[in-house]
This record gives sequence, C-alpha cells and structure tokens, in this order.
Amino acid sequence: MQWLRTKSVAQALADADEPGRQLKRTLGTFDLIIMGLAVAVGAGIFSVGARAAGTFAGPAVIFSFIIAAFTCALAIMCYAEFASKVPVTGSAYTYTYLTLGEGLAWIIGWNLLLEMISAGAVIAKYWGIYLSTVFATAGWDIPSTMQLGSLTLNWGPFLIVTVFTLLLIKGTKESARVNNILTIVKIAITLFVIVVGFTYMDTSHFTPFIPPAQAPVIAHGVTGDVWGQPMLAWLFGAQPSQYGWLGVISGAALVFFAFLGFDIVATSAEEVKDPQRTLPRGILGGLALVTVLYILVTLALTGMVHYSELAKAENPSLATAFIAVGADWAAQIIAIGVLAGMTTVVMVLLMGSARVLLALCRDGLLPRSWGVTSKVNKTPVRLQIAVGIVVALLAGFTNVEALEEMINIGTLSAFVLVSVGVLVLRKKNPNAGGYRVPLGPVLPVVSAVLCVYLMMNLTNLTWVRFLAWMGLGVAIYIGYGMRHSRLAKGE
Repeated sequence: MQWLRTKSVAQALADADEPGRQLKRTLGTFDLIIMGLAVAVGAGIFSVGARAAGTFAGPAVIFSFIIAAFTCALAIMCYAEFASKVPVTGSAYTYTYLTLGEGLAWIIGWNLLLEMISAGAVIAKYWGIYLSTVFATAGWDIPSTMQLGSLTLNWGPFLIVTVFTLLLIKGTKESARVNNILTIVKIAITLFVIVVGFTYMDTSHFTPFIPPAQAPVIAHGVTGDVWGQPMLAWLFGAQPSQYGWLGVISGAALVFFAFLGFDIVATSAEEVKDPQRTLPRGILGGLALVTVLYILVTLALTGMVHYSELAKAENPSLATAFIAVGADWAAQIIAIGVLAGMTTVVMVLLMGSARVLLALCRDGLLPRSWGVTSKVNKTPVRLQIAVGIVVALLAGFTNVEALEEMINIGTLSAFVLVSVGVLVLRKKNPNAGGYRVPLGPVLPVVSAVLCVYLMMNLTNLTWVRFLAWMGLGVAIYIGYGMRHSRLAKGE
C-alpha cells in the first residue's frame, strides 16, 4: 500500500512555501510561449522531420505531424489543468503523486529524468557538431575535440552546458532573457526556411502523397528484424513494412520528439506569475505556434526534394534539401539557425531536470539535503550543478546517439499518467478552480489512449531498454525512497 499513498493539494502547496526550498515567481505568458518555442523549435524541426519523410511517410509526414500535434495538445491540456490547480514544480511527477500514488510518481519522475537528461546530452552533443559546421563554413580550422590523456573530449557540449548551468544558477528570469533573444533568432530563420523553401517547391514531388507500403530498407533505424519492428506490429504478427498508413503512424511516433518540451514548461509552474491564467495560455499558445511552423516547414521540405532523395541521405535534414536544389548559401544560414535552436533547447532541458530533482528531494524520495535553493536568487544551485555535470560528461565523453529513441517513450509514459491523473484530481477536488480540459472526461481518456498507441509503435529494442531503466528506478525506490519519503515518516 506504500506505493499508493498520495499527497494532498494542500501539502503540495505547503511544500512549495517551505523556507530554504522556495522558487521565485517571475515568468509571464510571453515567457512561457517563448520557453515552449525554445525547446520545441530545435533539433526536431531541423532534422527529425526530414528523417520521418524519407524513412517512413514521404510527403504524408504532414499527417504524422498533425497526429503527433493532436496527441500532444490533448496531453498538454491535461498538464495545463494540473498546473493551474496545483502551481508547483515537478510537472508529471507531482501530479501523479497527488492522484495515483507515490510509487507511480517515483517511476514517472525517474522517466522524466531519463527524458530530460538524455535529451540534454543528445542536443548538447549535436550542438557541438553544428558548431564545427559553422566554423567550417566560415573557413576556420578549429578542432572540435581535445585529448585529455586517453580520453577524447568534445569541448563544444562542455561549453554550452557550462554557460547555461551558470546562467540558471544566477536566476530563471536572467536565463529567460537570453532564451527569448535566441528563440526570436531561430524563429526568424525558420520563417526564412519556409519562404525560401516555397520558392524552390515542385508540386510533382507530392506524388505519391502517401507512398505505397513496401518491405523495409535497412536505414535510419529501420532494421527489418524483430528489434527494429514496432511493438504493435510484432505483437499482431504483421510483416515489417515501410511507408503506407503504417509508415505515417510510425512517422508520428518519431516526430513526437519535435513536440517535446511543453511538458517541461509545466515544471516551471512554481515560477509563474498568476499561474491559473498564465500557464494554460502560455503552454497552449506555444503549441499552436509550433504546429503551424512545423506544417509549413514540412510542406517546404517535401516540396523541394522528392522523399526518395531524403531516404538516400545518410543524415537527412533541412540542409539536405537546400543543398539538393543548389542553395548551399541557405544551408549555411540554416546551420546557424540550428545552432541557435539547440542552444535554447539545452537551457530549458537543464532547467527542467533540476526542477524535477527538486520535487523528488522535497518529498524525501532523494536526499532532502540536495534540494535547497539559494537565499538570493531562489534557484536550486546544488541540483543545477549536478545536472550540468552529468549532462556535460555524457555529451562530452560518450556516444549519446543510443539515448535518442528513449526520449519519446519516457515522455509518452508521463503523458499517459497525467491524462489519467486529471480524472482522479477532479474526483478528489471537484470544486477546485483554474483551467479545465473541455468535454468532461472524454479528452483526457482519448489523450491516454493515443499516447499508449504511439508508445506501441516504438520499436521492441526501445521497449526493452525502457523496461530496464524502469527496473533500475524500482530498485532505487525500494532501497531508499520508500523508507525515506516524508509521507512514510508522517511529516
């Protein structure tokens, strides 16, 4: 029964006011919209769309984005309802603790850490790669690595993680200012991609719009064996295939990566002014803008080059399309845009990771001594430094590409429990004010079902790795959190 013990809303709000562990409310609607754009309009829009078009869906990748956006919108409405009623840090972890119990809450917090730290390391690593690309296009011969004894350090990821760790220690508002500037730059470059891309559009590339299903070609994560098959197809004995409507669905499961970040915005709930109104407007407004940008960029991409050309490229991206039509100058501008885009993503992921850890420490599921905030800036200095060190080491010294496929499944699992948790919260607190997801229980249930469906369209290998990670999390909870939680101690 210890797994099922829950906190009350009053307890969660009281924890947020505990001296020495408080955060400062400084963010407004515009800051939240920009934060959502900052983390979403990054690696996803510049790379994952091209990969999904070439490998899974062809021009119908537009439908993949629409399916992923619709699923994300339903889940984000559930987040917005929670965040407006319980404006505290911790996101899906805190919401699950209030509704479904401590055990599941720990698992979700553990999965959120997997999502955010993995994504932070992956994006920081690619930031270093694109920095080298920018140097190369400028004609500067600057090595991207340096030797430290027997170890090879990618110094670019180390640099970006260090800079933003220091900024986040200084304060959320200061970080938000830098974030806003860089986000405006990359939005401008995204609009540039759309305008210039449409001038190179050839409508014949939209035929066939949904490519006919075929036996899979071994490339870009499509292996054709049991490990590379979507879980759902494997369970029902379907033959491995590529393209067709199943390809559109697989593409949606992949491009969901491009919508990651809006759940991270919810982790800032405790730092938002007037959260009952600001949070729903900021989160949903950001998602609407991102969806429009993604659809327009995808139209430009698949109109510029045939999807078969994208399928042949080793690492297909927007730059691939511009180079294919002879617009190398545009590819150079895009490289700068990608760099700016990834910079803001790294910042938001570092911030979100520290906020989830802060919530876990407040509740005693991790040592409470770690979860103190600075007296002046009200930032979790120790946790922010710890997150920065882990992300910098992963990105600087290891091959992080294996973490990419784990990010989506961690996020989708959190979305499922938040969608279910909204219904429980309504039953426990029927008179609570704040934002409310429309159509009663219908949309939260549809959200949970769609998220599970997308999870089942991820590969078997992803599921095996995910279950291993959850097994490690359960062991830590049984070994430490179950006995040290504040609820267990009756505090």
